Amino acid sequence: MVRRLELALDVFLSAIVFVAVYAIKRNLLPDPLGGLTTAPDYYLLLLLIMFIWYITLDFMNRQYGYGARLTGLMFFEIAKWVTVCTVILVLCLYIFKITDVSRLLVLMFYVADLIVLVSARWLIHKIFASRHRDDYAYRYLLILGSRTAAQDLVRLVSNENSASIKIVGCLEVNREDVGKTVGNGVKVIGTLDDLKDILLHQVIDEVLITMPLNEIENSEWYLSFINTFGITVRIIPYWYIRKFMNIHAAHSIKIEHFLSEPALIISRVQKNQDALVIKSIIDYILALFALIIASPLFVVVPCLIKALSPGPVFFKQTRSGQDGRKFPLFKFRSMVLGAEEQQYTLIERNEADGPVFKIKQDPRIIPYIGTFLRKFGIDEIPQFINVLRGEMSIVGPRPPTPAEVEKYELWQRRRLSMKPGITCIWQIQPGRNDITFDQWMNMDMYYIDHWSLWLDIKIILQTVPAILLGRGR
Repeated sequence: MVRRLELALDVFLSAIVFVAVYAIKRNLLPDPLGGLTTAPDYYLLLLLIMFIWYITLDFMNRQYGYGARLTGLMFFEIAKWVTVCTVILVLCLYIFKITDVSRLLVLMFYVADLIVLVSARWLIHKIFASRHRDDYAYRYLLILGSRTAAQDLVRLVSNENSASIKIVGCLEVNREDVGKTVGNGVKVIGTLDDLKDILLHQVIDEVLITMPLNEIENSEWYLSFINTFGITVRIIPYWYIRKFMNIHAAHSIKIEHFLSEPALIISRVQKNQDALVIKSIIDYILALFALIIASPLFVVVPCLIKALSPGPVFFKQTRSGQDGRKFPLFKFRSMVLGAEEQQYTLIERNEADGPVFKIKQDPRIIPYIGTFLRKFGIDEIPQFINVLRGEMSIVGPRPPTPAEVEKYELWQRRRLSMKPGITCIWQIQPGRNDITFDQWMNMDMYYIDHWSLWLDIKIILQTVPAILLGRGR
């Protein structure tokens, strides 16, 4: 799907280039270079170009997608694609007897298209390179084992230049192996006894098991324990797992490839990659649309907040995102300055169970405007910026604070296995302010276990009346 999107982007950029070159040739170039005849129909020529570019690039472009580092070889390949496409275009003009097409226009289009396709790849690579400094650009792996299979995986990751993967380290059975170098700077960082502490305090997206499971005492417990967190397990064969598959048939068990190695995946988390790509695209489109529609509020609301309460307009708080990544969550400030510190003086009035804090008639809320913002969810609008930054989704479990996560039971940690959202199932419930913490957690687990694009759409549609009816507090 990613490759199809890249192909569509190439065709779209080429179409934009043709329209721009057409406008320049017709309206901006001086005589005798400027101007165009009314025949042939350049709209039909544009459609022909889009068709040729799509078919030809789909056939030829098998290697150089967006995000890879621009090299001389890549530039040569792109030049070859554009040249072949242009030659086919000229041949089609001759075969279909489309005459009077400006040769200067075709030349300008050829040069401009080459420049734009190369520049687009360079720009997106720069964006990816800058994102690589951020946790959200990588998958963090923990490997159980340090022998041949683990060494091969470390080498594969090191040789895969386009893979956004970091290996946190390896775990072994024996304490004497700790500190041993596995390869390419990856070391044995502990034993299986350290697994719980690592999963609790480090960002881990996947655990890869490279040792025979019969060498791990009580291996079924470790597999279940890792899945309790919602973290995917990949077993690089040795295939000593039949007993676990029979006992835990409710888990999603399938075979995929990790780079070039076959792996058995055991997961209770949704991993439909094509649907997740579509979800991400929808997130970016809706977030951008919402920010454009809500742009007047970014003028009005700050003025009201400033008029009624000294301090910053926006409230920024560290939250825990997917697999424990920390990120700053943005809101319009609806409470007085220093509200977080005042929470400790109000702890006896907490009406919520579990690690969350909620009270009715919270004295920290800014009079009038704060209540209004929270009631209709307007204070949450800046979180669409978090969506554009890739830290949140439109729909997903609400992001907790790190302090709340520290108090989670192990099974509750699995709610961090999906990207957090602005809205979710419990927020569209009529009595959402009276839902217990366990009910909240169970709703989030239901969402994770039954996630689909259609479920997201239903939640979004039901969020609109929840906002208009002012169910917030």
